Amino acid sequence: MYQQMIFVNLPVNDLDASKKFFTELGYTINPQFSDEKAASVVISDTIVAMLLTKPFYSTFTKKEIADATTTSEVLICLSAESREKVDELVEKAIAAGGTASGTTQDHGFMYGRGFDDLDGHSWEVVWMDPAAVQG
Repeated sequence: MYQQMIFVNLPVNDLDASKKFFTELGYTINPQFSDEKAASVVISDTIVAMLLTKPFYSTFTKKEIADATTTSEVLICLSAESREKVDELVEKAIAAGGTASGTTQDHGFMYGRGFDDLDGHSWEVVWMDPAAVQG
């Protein structure tokens, strides 16, 4: 059965530093789609973050590249299997050089925290009680 995938393309200032950051979060780099201009970060079977040097990223758009440290361009939200996994991933991101962002959201059935990566891209990590999702 076909599973649709998402490829999030992000411009980065220092490709090697960004690769190190994401591998410290526990993700892997797919060498088949990585080179000196891009790195393919495998987040799951259906989610891939493509880290692109800014010059390479600019070949895909005529728009100005946003400075994610001062402008919100996108909020990337990842699910987690538990509250503990939310905290674990955010703490790994902070330890790897990212910064905490936003406030912890605890609604009982839903729990989330966020971080900004080395280039200021905003990532949220959220757990939802499966019973609440099924309604």
